[in-house]
Amino acid sequence: MSLLMIPLSVLDLSPIAAGSDAAQSFRNTLSLAQHAERLGYQRYWLAEHHGMPGIASAATAVVIGHVAAGTTTIRVGAGGIMLPNHSPLVIAEQFGTLASLFPGRIDLGLGRAPGSDQAVARAMRRNLHADADEFPQDVLELMSYFAPAVEGQRVRAVPGAGLDVPIWILGSSLFGAQLAAELGLPYAFASHFAPQQMLQAIAIYRARFKPSAQCPKPHVMLGFHVFAADTDEEGHYLASSMQQAFVNMRSGRPSLLQPPVEGYLDKIGPAERAMLAQTLSSAAIGSADTVRRELAAFIALTGADELMVTGQIFSHEKRLRSFEIAAQLAQ
Repeated sequence: MSLLMIPLSVLDLSPIAAGSDAAQSFRNTLSLAQHAERLGYQRYWLAEHHGMPGIASAATAVVIGHVAAGTTTIRVGAGGIMLPNHSPLVIAEQFGTLASLFPGRIDLGLGRAPGSDQAVARAMRRNLHADADEFPQDVLELMSYFAPAVEGQRVRAVPGAGLDVPIWILGSSLFGAQLAAELGLPYAFASHFAPQQMLQAIAIYRARFKPSAQCPKPHVMLGFHVFAADTDEEGHYLASSMQQAFVNMRSGRPSLLQPPVEGYLDKIGPAERAMLAQTLSSAAIGSADTVRRELAAFIALTGADELMVTGQIFSHEKRLRSFEIAAQLAQ
């Protein structure tokens, strides 16, 4: 049994660092996935975002295929697919294709945010006037395409029908918690960037959960930042790249992932520091001892069944080292 008692997984956005490009980001993503597989991480998920200069994983299913083809055992999936951007049938076909190519290794996490701003959403031809309440119906429709096809069924996912593609509900509010509980699905909460309703969402999900064939008991996975290094000082230095990215994004000027800055928090105003303190409160930053203590405290607070570790670090080598330190704590 591991020191932390629960499995660790990886969330990757294929960050594009300043001075680099998407091609290098995808090489880094595969390198990190292979590293995570060797280290014993449970799953490797990629997230759908659009129009973001520092995030390369917009065509999420394509990147999942790239990662799955370059690994052999780790589960690979979406954390998540933003379902309002797509028809359920298209997603069923995409993930049916992935599950056919890589049987028993593909996960499908679903969210209801656009993963972009309104201008980009319009460019994607979304129906911006759609009711948010349509998301549950879209999830049910998508799930139906993975059920075994029946005679006379007019619309089928080919490939897709009859395949085992575990579906997760993602969320950063109480809505997803209620839906995941009602459908008996595992639930992933985005505590790595929107922790405000985390504890309430977990409580609602567990209290209202209805067992299903896929998920006989509640399963909560929480997003968590880890910036691990040989010293606390180096960990905080490395974390400053992600801190800059959040400040730039919340200021309406999303950017490439910037190099770390010494004493970054001392260089910004109190409003920005307060925003970071809240937004990045689900994080462990520092040496192995510090990260161990902060991880253990977070698990004790939340009762998480699994953690999805993320850490956008400018140096790929330092990023690999951070995930290595975190994995060692789980052995």
